[in-house]
Amino acid sequence: MKSVALHNLGCKVNGYEMDVMQQMLRERDYKIVPFDEKADIYIVNTCTVTNIADRKSRQMLHRAKKKNPEAVVVAVGCYVQTGGEDALKDEGVDLAIGNNRKKDLVEILERFLEERECRQNGEEDIYSLKTLRHTTIIDIAKAGEFENMELKETHGHTRAYVKIQDGCNQFCSYCIIPYARGRVRSRREEDILREVGGLAARGYKEVVLTGIHISSYGTDRGEPELLRLVRAIHGTEGIERIRLGSLEPGIVTEEFAEELRKLPKVCPHFHLSLQSGCDATLKRMNRRYTAGEYYEKTKILRRIFDDPAITADVIVGFPGETEEEFAETAAFLEKIRFYEMHVFKYSRRKGTRAAAMDGQVGDETKAERSGILLAMERVHSREFRERILGREQEVLFEEEKNIDGTLFQTGHTRQYVKVAKKSEKSLTNELILGKIKGFLSDDMMLIE
Repeated sequence: MKSVALHNLGCKVNGYEMDVMQQMLRERDYKIVPFDEKADIYIVNTCTVTNIADRKSRQMLHRAKKKNPEAVVVAVGCYVQTGGEDALKDEGVDLAIGNNRKKDLVEILERFLEERECRQNGEEDIYSLKTLRHTTIIDIAKAGEFENMELKETHGHTRAYVKIQDGCNQFCSYCIIPYARGRVRSRREEDILREVGGLAARGYKEVVLTGIHISSYGTDRGEPELLRLVRAIHGTEGIERIRLGSLEPGIVTEEFAEELRKLPKVCPHFHLSLQSGCDATLKRMNRRYTAGEYYEKTKILRRIFDDPAITADVIVGFPGETEEEFAETAAFLEKIRFYEMHVFKYSRRKGTRAAAMDGQVGDETKAERSGILLAMERVHSREFRERILGREQEVLFEEEKNIDGTLFQTGHTRQYVKVAKKSEKSLTNELILGKIKGFLSDDMMLIE
């Protein structure tokens, strides 16, 4: 029995794919061990969203090789896909597998191990190592079908991510992901429903629909199908909550929001992709909406849902962002008052149009602007949480935690507010109504 250590970098889609790869390895009797232990095989599911992500991917690959020089070190995913020849030249990498071959991980690995053993035994090579490495990197931009993987279980047993599509056609000027993930490819509805049904049968009560650009689900087949898919999942017995991943503002219409509201399992928690509150910056980013249009989408959600949790990503220090443009974004964010904001300092990414733009902003300025928005986010997030004080909320409990010597059961409300209930009895995977009575910490509330 060979031991395998896995490490994941990057987004929720990567996390889903890593869970499936680990599942496939277990099914073939590989022993899964922690990444900081000595293993026969190390697998790093890489990220390439920024140059820093590339560097972290390389660091983890080299750390694995240093841990056990005799181990097979496998680089999988986005860094491989965009790095191409550079990834293959990396001496810390024995095997490189592109994004659309993750489903074939075990077969590729075992083929490689067989060839490696033959070499070590002095036998005739079955495969050329160089050829093998090259054939594992496929140009996924030419792939026409979704590369189906099916998750049976994950680390927790309450919430599961379900990947419904891959790829993106937007080509935002700062983003390398369309080159790493290819064009939009939607998963077949029957495959999704089979996976969701299997998760429900194993006791999962909540699913989160994820992908690279889920708003485009179905558009590669001629029409948007996300709403139809949500309706179909809503009918799955055992699933009590459906949470949507990141949405593009354009998908939010009166009709779309009204139809979602008719589905009680859909959580009133919406992550609307923003990036900037300044029209000039949005145009340079090649985002396909204005700040005013985005604001109208938030108004639709707040009119149709009862105090929904709306969250967003914001990039500070994008090339050409002046003090006036940043001030425009800050004023816009004050007006919107998100439940949560994820603030990112722009990271120059080789291969994107933004990397060659004039007016690159200095690190000190980016750090200052990030600090201003993070301070704003803390105020707005606190305001949102204070509004549910004294209200009855439904909580899906996920795990127990010992906090300062007291045992609490912790979970999330439908709006994704984290809460804790003092209890010695495990409540994991139970849905319970309770009244919010105060704060345990800045980001965790107490429930009776």
